[in-house]
Amino acid sequence: MSSHSAFARRRRTAALVAAAAATVLLLAGCAGGDADAGTAPEGADASHGEISVQYSWIKNEEFAGEFYAYENGYYDDAGFDEVIGISGPDTGVAKLLSGTVQVALSDAASVGAAVAEQDAPLKIIGATFQKNPFTILSLADGGNILTPEDLVGKTIGVQDSNASVFAALLNANDIDPADVTVVPVDFDPTPLMNGDVDGFMAYLTNEALTVELAGYEVTNLSYAENGVPYVAETFTVTDQYLAENADLLKAFLTAEIKGWTDVFTEASEDSVTLIEKYYNKAADESEEGLESVFGALDPEKTLLGLEAEKLLISTEETEANGLFTISDELKQQTVDSLAAAGWEVTVDDLFDTTIIDEIYSESPELLAYLP
Repeated sequence: MSSHSAFARRRRTAALVAAAAATVLLLAGCAGGDADAGTAPEGADASHGEISVQYSWIKNEEFAGEFYAYENGYYDDAGFDEVIGISGPDTGVAKLLSGTVQVALSDAASVGAAVAEQDAPLKIIGATFQKNPFTILSLADGGNILTPEDLVGKTIGVQDSNASVFAALLNANDIDPADVTVVPVDFDPTPLMNGDVDGFMAYLTNEALTVELAGYEVTNLSYAENGVPYVAETFTVTDQYLAENADLLKAFLTAEIKGWTDVFTEASEDSVTLIEKYYNKAADESEEGLESVFGALDPEKTLLGLEAEKLLISTEETEANGLFTISDELKQQTVDSLAAAGWEVTVDDLFDTTIIDEIYSESPELLAYLP
């Protein structure tokens, strides 16, 4: 991620978050890989035409795997005439339901909230991030929040769109909300650096890096390690699209696996160059897009973000089962985390990982994504 992704990154500007809240709630030019690696899924010889994919955030390191899939021809090899990647911020929930996009890189909270509150016919079919990126960020010489109990008596800056997820952290750790002072903030961590708050709800791949690069020593209270584990940067589709386009989705996910494998096997510096290429292209194509508004990427932060997100993507389970797979245990943990935030769904309501499991069963060589 990097500049954002999960239970709410939805995100960054209050106006954009508010607009999405109705349906969402929260939340190479470089040395490329072998385009022939792996076995193509059944039906890859057919033309799958054009599909649109909604990205959750700007075209930065969070989508490095997608950029490799373009750059090294994996989408072409999979039988797509065009894969249209659409910049966020956007959870993609409303666009999926309207048919505007076919796939959304979303998150379990946004999808789960829509399923729980609107009975939305959506399914998560795979997940890039095995760990959610949220953290309570604090300064080592300030709040120094290392455990959930350290939140008691502290003032914490929380974005309105993330209030339910913060409540889930308190709930999961039996902390009375009355024992914590919550103040509204946006996604700029300046209040933390100025000492206005003791802790700040942030992303490990974004604001935490911003504060570190500003010269502060920071501490992180990771949600994933403290009672609120769930998947993020999820491949999400409608029930109908899944039922009618299994071969297409198998081809698409295979191309994605190859692209993200390149993220782990290619030099990180080369990946940063590729990310800048696609980010700059997006900025050139739209003066109103956030890539243009934010200006040039910081290569140092992009590199740090890339390395930080690898820790959210690669786990012992993905090493054993493959990228994007979701274990039964993690599915249940995700559902339990949603329940702590007030959204009641079942594993079957939220997940259908049949296709990603079939890919690895049919093409086990794709399991090896680490160099």
